[in-house]
This record gives sequence, structure tokens and C-alpha cells, in this order.
Amino acid sequence: MKKNLTVLMSCLFAIGLLAFMPKNTFQEPWPVPDAYKNKVNPLKGNAESLVTGKALYNQHCKSCHGAKGKGDGPKAAQLDTDCGDFTKASFQAQTDGALYYKTEKGRKDMPSYKTKIPSANDMWSVVNYMRTLK
Repeated sequence: MKKNLTVLMSCLFAIGLLAFMPKNTFQEPWPVPDAYKNKVNPLKGNAESLVTGKALYNQHCKSCHGAKGKGDGPKAAQLDTDCGDFTKASFQAQTDGALYYKTEKGRKDMPSYKTKIPSANDMWSVVNYMRTLK
């Protein structure tokens, strides 16, 4: 009986520790097909595109990715994976097509926005706005 209690207490202690461990901040590679990687953004970040992109970002992205794209939105702490930081050089080094792909397709905690933002031009506008978060 005492041995079972010791094992039970050890298990409860270990579970309690897990509750306070930080979430996984390791970003596993997110492969992007060449067809998307090489897609050319037709909007080139014009003023109208940035206004549209900012509005859509605020509506769909800001709650997780944060107002300035640092991955610190109010819902970010509830996710199992890190939101990433759009201001980092490694993020900004991705092609527009890669960002489009990731926004459209999603993975894990990142939902697909294919149906939420069905217009290709609107999706490109979000990409253009993400480029301003440096």
C-alpha cells in the first residue's frame, strides 16, 4: 500500500511539473512545394493592398500572432506550438509564395485560411502586410 502511494505521488508530481513546462518553441521545417515557393505576388505591396491586408490580419491573425507579428497575441499562450516571429529575418527571408502557401494551407495550430480568405488577392494582401512587420 505504501509503495503504491509513493508511485502515485511520484506520478502526480511529474504531471504537475509538465503543467508548468514551456510549450515547444522548436519550429520543425515547414516544406513548401516549389510551385508555391516560386509564385509571384501580383500586388507588390501597393497602398490599397496594405490597407486590405492590415484589416484581414487584424481580423484573422492578430489574436495569435500579435499586433506587431511577434507571436504574442492573446491566444498564443493557448497553442501547443510557437506562433513564430514575423519580424525576424528568417521569416522575412521566405518568398511571398511560401507565406501565401502557409497562410492558405495551415498546419497543426495554424488553421487553413483558404475558406476564411477565399480571394487570392486578399491572401496576397495579407502577405504584403506581413512584410511590413519588421
